Amino acid sequence: MNEEIVLPELSRRRRYLVLAICCLSLFIVGLDVTIINVAVPAIGRDFHAPVSGLQWTIDAYLVVIASLLMLSGSTADRVGRRRVFQIGLAVFTVGSLACSLAPSLGALIGFRALQAVGGSMLNPVAMAIITNTFTEPGERAKAIGVWGSVFGLSMALGPIIGGALVDSVGWRGVFWVNIPIGVAAIILTALFVPESRAGTYRRPDPFGQILVMITLSTVTYGIIEGPDYGWASARILACFAVGAVALATFLWHEPRRDEPLLDLRFFRSRPFSGAALTAVTGLCAFGGFLFLITLYLQDVRGYRPLTAGLFLLPMALVMACSAPLAGRVIARRGTRIPLIISGAGIAAGGLLLTFLTATTPVWYVLLCGVVFGVGQGWLNAPITNNAVAGMPRSQAGVAAGIASTGRQVGSLLGVAVMGSVLAANLHGPLAAGFTSATRPGWWIITGAGVVVLALALYTTGRAGRDSAARTASLITRGDEHIPAPQAAGARAA
Repeated sequence: MNEEIVLPELSRRRRYLVLAICCLSLFIVGLDVTIINVAVPAIGRDFHAPVSGLQWTIDAYLVVIASLLMLSGSTADRVGRRRVFQIGLAVFTVGSLACSLAPSLGALIGFRALQAVGGSMLNPVAMAIITNTFTEPGERAKAIGVWGSVFGLSMALGPIIGGALVDSVGWRGVFWVNIPIGVAAIILTALFVPESRAGTYRRPDPFGQILVMITLSTVTYGIIEGPDYGWASARILACFAVGAVALATFLWHEPRRDEPLLDLRFFRSRPFSGAALTAVTGLCAFGGFLFLITLYLQDVRGYRPLTAGLFLLPMALVMACSAPLAGRVIARRGTRIPLIISGAGIAAGGLLLTFLTATTPVWYVLLCGVVFGVGQGWLNAPITNNAVAGMPRSQAGVAAGIASTGRQVGSLLGVAVMGSVLAANLHGPLAAGFTSATRPGWWIITGAGVVVLALALYTTGRAGRDSAARTASLITRGDEHIPAPQAAGARAA
């Protein structure tokens, strides 16, 4: 019999303590996003890196973390969520220390990949712990809202802390801040977070894992290096061809496994499919925006890192305030309204950014960030809610892992695409040609907002709930044929 090992019934105070500890992982990961973006221009100057080198500083992390998130989620469901969570915190902390000591751009990119191995074990596993801690749907939606607001808070503090550190001690300091938070989270997890795991035993899928990594790495390489080598060059065409073959093989391989890395049955749920596509689209806009706006503020407008960070503060504060509002609306009305607000905000922000020039008034730049921040602030809570809502609790880690993978894939595509748009259209110095070179990128962000809006209308509502219920029933029946953990002692852990 498949018996799920779940968190014991906890008091309200203990549940929110678990939530706070899990949010620490989101805080350092979210902080890392904006801190590294603020530091990118300084890294480029220190290592004399081209635009593609700056893209890899961000995307090396994103490729690895996107490749491993699903594996981390399913592994945590199998061997223990707290155990995997603690390992992830340790690896992320060690990786951050190594990044701060990197002697070259190549070494920094490599250490960012190590950091990502740990990062892949954090957010999806923490979300699985939260999902199994908050079992009442309304309370769970509010907890997810708090989760989203922590991301907004980390976004708000990231530019300020990052700017201050780059100005005072240099870009290496932006990695130091992860170390004490990571150590504290490891200790608190050991003391207060009980162990949990799913009752089904899903064996690893190494071939599927390799195919995912090949797909993401080759496509990302092709997008980033395309402007330098030429889009029609043999190297770039080969990258895209290999990526397409790997993806096709993955889609052929997964349904033929009893225990796949990615259970394609999940995508029969309209809300789940919408959550995955929304995560890719919305975070593509976000990753691209951060990459371009930090270059604009520092290299075009000439602001110091701290000043550039302060420009992002209003956007981050709006995100922090919007996320809990989204959680409350979801608890009462569902996810459609937050997703409509999100899509409209992203599209409007992108449209405003198409008018950006080197002499745009400060108030207009801030307005662009605020409007875009509204869209992003209402985005994450409904993505997570739609990903796990209606799914069996035994699959919470996998479902959350797929949603998080969508976010990371979107972010890496955003950096890769926007950087390539900039490199392909830039003729001469960055400060002189930035405005015209990036206008197509802002239009892409506008289009991403429209897609989020369309997905909101199509995937939510009664038809969506019915498809989620049918999918959950299908997955539950299929899981009855998967063997439970063989050792009784593993159940008692």
